Amino acid sequence: MSSVKADSDFKLEHDSPPSKKRKSEIKAESNGSSNRFLESADEMAQNGSANNVQNADIDESLYSRQLYVLGHEAMRQMATSDILISGMKGLGVEVAKNVILGGVKSVTIHDTENCEISDLSSQFFLTADDVGKNRAVACSARLAELNSYVPVTAYVEPITAEFIKKFKVVVLTNSTLEEQIQISEMTHSSKIALIIADTKGLFGQIFCDFGPVFVVKDVNGEQPASAMLASISKESDGVVACLDEARHGLEDGDYVTFSEIEGMVELNGCEPRKIRVLGPYTFSIGDTTMFSDYVRGGTVTQVKMPNTINFKPFKESIEAPEFLISDFAKFDRPEQLHLAFEALHEYKKQNDTLPRSRVEADADKFIEIVKELNASKAKPVEGLDEKLLRIFAYSSKGDLCPMQAVFGGIVAQEVMKACSGKFYPIFQWFYFDAVECLPQDEKVLSEENCKPQQSRYDGQIAVFGHEFQKKLGLMKYFLVGAGAIGCELLKNFAMMGLACGDGGRIFVTDMDTIEKSNLNRQFLFRPWDVQKMKADTAAQSVKKMNPAINITAHQNRVGPETECIYDDDFFESLDGVANALDNVDARIYMDRRCVYYHTSLLESGTLGTKGNVQVVIPHMTEAYSSSQDPPEKSIPICTLKNFPNAIEHTLQWARDVFEQVFRLPAENAAQYLADPKFLEKTLKLPGIQPMEILDSVKRAVVDERPKDFFACVEWARIHWEQQYNNQIRQLLFNFPADQLTNTGQKFWSGPKRCPRSLDFDVNNSLHLDYVVAASNLKAHMYGIKEICDRTEIAEMVSKVEVPSFTPKSGIRIAVTDAEAQSANSNSSDSMKLETLQSDLPSREKLNDLRITPIEFEKDDDTNFHMDFIVAASNLRAENYGITLADRHKSKLIAGRIIPAIATTTSLITGLVSLELLKLAQGHKNTERYKNAFVNLALPFFGFSEPIAAAKQKYYDTEFTLWDRFEVPGELTLEKFLDYFKTQYNLEITMLSQGVCMLYSFFMPKDKREERLSLLMSDVVRKVSKKRIEPHVKALVFELCCNDENGEDVEVPYVKYTLPTN
Repeated sequence: MSSVKADSDFKLEHDSPPSKKRKSEIKAESNGSSNRFLESADEMAQNGSANNVQNADIDESLYSRQLYVLGHEAMRQMATSDILISGMKGLGVEVAKNVILGGVKSVTIHDTENCEISDLSSQFFLTADDVGKNRAVACSARLAELNSYVPVTAYVEPITAEFIKKFKVVVLTNSTLEEQIQISEMTHSSKIALIIADTKGLFGQIFCDFGPVFVVKDVNGEQPASAMLASISKESDGVVACLDEARHGLEDGDYVTFSEIEGMVELNGCEPRKIRVLGPYTFSIGDTTMFSDYVRGGTVTQVKMPNTINFKPFKESIEAPEFLISDFAKFDRPEQLHLAFEALHEYKKQNDTLPRSRVEADADKFIEIVKELNASKAKPVEGLDEKLLRIFAYSSKGDLCPMQAVFGGIVAQEVMKACSGKFYPIFQWFYFDAVECLPQDEKVLSEENCKPQQSRYDGQIAVFGHEFQKKLGLMKYFLVGAGAIGCELLKNFAMMGLACGDGGRIFVTDMDTIEKSNLNRQFLFRPWDVQKMKADTAAQSVKKMNPAINITAHQNRVGPETECIYDDDFFESLDGVANALDNVDARIYMDRRCVYYHTSLLESGTLGTKGNVQVVIPHMTEAYSSSQDPPEKSIPICTLKNFPNAIEHTLQWARDVFEQVFRLPAENAAQYLADPKFLEKTLKLPGIQPMEILDSVKRAVVDERPKDFFACVEWARIHWEQQYNNQIRQLLFNFPADQLTNTGQKFWSGPKRCPRSLDFDVNNSLHLDYVVAASNLKAHMYGIKEICDRTEIAEMVSKVEVPSFTPKSGIRIAVTDAEAQSANSNSSDSMKLETLQSDLPSREKLNDLRITPIEFEKDDDTNFHMDFIVAASNLRAENYGITLADRHKSKLIAGRIIPAIATTTSLITGLVSLELLKLAQGHKNTERYKNAFVNLALPFFGFSEPIAAAKQKYYDTEFTLWDRFEVPGELTLEKFLDYFKTQYNLEITMLSQGVCMLYSFFMPKDKREERLSLLMSDVVRKVSKKRIEPHVKALVFELCCNDENGEDVEVPYVKYTLPTN
């Protein structure tokens, strides 16, 4: 790192080049971003004090995904925080990258040393041209490009007590023990948060000191639990019972408050009360004897209480450390590594260098120092693990990009915690190692094999040897996805030298283009890359990081439609696949392809501060598809239509209205206009679908077709009346507020909230919001010029004549989903269907109609989509007395946004890359592999051995999902059946290919006889009515079989190889 100078006021600052900052701003503007992008940058940069936190502006279009992780308050706190990061080797730049992307006030990067060729093992913002230059100065401009809101300054002088005072958080990497002690004394006394981090080969450490009194405002970042009440007892330890629709989700010691209780009103808005959990639906809240009797209703809501932590200073903590466990299978490892890192400082002090890789004499000397240090401790470590300590010494000169990614993600998250008080910090020491990455036979790692080569990979060669480096260079990998995880993986691959040799290659595919919201965590992209293809841009970016990388970018979706590209030859040439996908369906598809081709798969994902890694190894582990999360709980239809009780219900209802009004009718109408056989096809559909579709077409082309913008406003105003007045009045006509059920209970109780109708008021901004959004969306559907002037639209609204409405008798409203389904199944009306057909104008009469279905897009703030959703949902929430949601929360729920933050992505991709090293080593023992489950908010780290592939059996033959019958073609169906009878003593009772049934024992005799004489490929063509594509080299068949006793037996699938032409 540096030397420390406590008494000097001299400093030399290097701001990031102005030309770079201007370039970012010009490009952002030229790509269609409004000036708000630049104005917000200035506003955020000027927020220099905590007093201005509330006024700090946040660019939601950039930070949207991160805002759903941290929240506005934490982001505002970060925007007032100046950060110092010392040491610009691989770990330092990884931390800086993540912190800058996160959006702090400023980052100062510090280093007094010059770049060496070995730094390029993990320092991705240095190049060969930077060797000999100061590290901080050389990489500051590239770091500054990551976020135009965060000024980046390079500082090259020793750190002084005066200089350090301006920072809220100080991060030390690559520092000496003396520097750590001196700086920790400066920070602790000045209440500046200090984080010390370092990695040595496959080992890493973190220390945190956030001051003598640090307040955590939100320990886990989860949404406060909430539940509706069934009863509250009146006793010395009152018991609260919740409705049995869902568990309350509370824990012992949580605090809660109440609202909307009838009867025991003293609890409404009460001070937070500590609870004791009695069961999944009950808990106690203390004395309730002085309160009124509980009558009905109410909601309990968890209250997040602040948590105060007292950090010990560094000198005290190093002697009496408290550890956060990283791997419970290595429970005794932290105290060993704590001693090892301290001893390494002493070794370097005595020898002016670290132990050389695989030099036994150096390792012996290091172990002697460990023993002497341990003996001097007040509480010596019992049972020193000399084998571990020797490995530590051997790899201490190592500099591994995956380890820097792991620790860079964790440390950056700790920086954000120190700035904001959001999430629980590491208290106070954290150690992690990945010794499982070493070859099973370490004898191959000789001193000769691991000595420096004057290569950019020397940091990795020091741990794994240059022979393994050559092996990495020859590998071929398929990376599916170039988003956040994909960008980080590509950076890691480039630094590791994966596919950087002759014959090696990485294939990366992603069909998406870059959006502004991607820039917050997909760090290979810049503002001037917006609208470019992700895969192409990512490939170009990593090529700059390591020009030797061989990479090919595609823009293809993975699926059956691209199997002509990603065919047998393609997959059989690969060494492995890494998924960087954002949806389950694509993950399952790739998983099945990897199982079929016996290819290893690295699977990972993130959700806010949570992340997971799964390694799928041929013939050893289960596949990704072997276990799946339970499906998300759906909202009952009747709850959405008539009985919402939460903002989630009104938002889903608003999304449904959007689809039913602005997409589906236009989609159906467009098909009616384009397809002469549309009516014929529609009438063949089952149930009430024909009536629903034709009714939507008629509304789109006749009833609700506007001629001008006023007609759009008129439609929007009348639609408002129908939704928020008429329908509610009809509901209350059917079920009055005092309605009782058959059992004498109030109908409007429990989860059913009694609604009230709304009266339109043009001066109510929410009412007008709805009309403005709905009318403009309607206009867009029909190609009518849109009007955004609210005053002009308000004048139009005042001229609309709204039909009067009187609730009617005989209108049936379903109370349960069963009633709704029953009503739908009995509502087919052939007369009405005929009327609909006759009322539809012919296609020829609609030649002048141009109608465009509107696909919901949440991230464009100018398209009125979210404006409509927010207004529609909040109006319905007003109907039912539900707390309204702002645009930010509405966008999260209605847009089904997955919260994301760069820190978690960095950590997860680092762990993925460590597993890749193990796969490249060819480990055959599953105990050496690690599936990971992490949550940086808590923080929690869980590692487990991958689950072995489940075994099944027919006769005495065991098999797993990785096994199959290999049958060479061509055979007739009859010979195919005989083959299994004679070879395996199995009688095939059913045979299928995909969704096509090729053969079954219950098939009509004439059909069966006809197929028996056909070749298998001809049977497939005949049944599927499709040709076999030229790229297909084998067919996959699924079998149902009986054994010799006539019992059903599970058997593998069949790979039926077609003869080559």
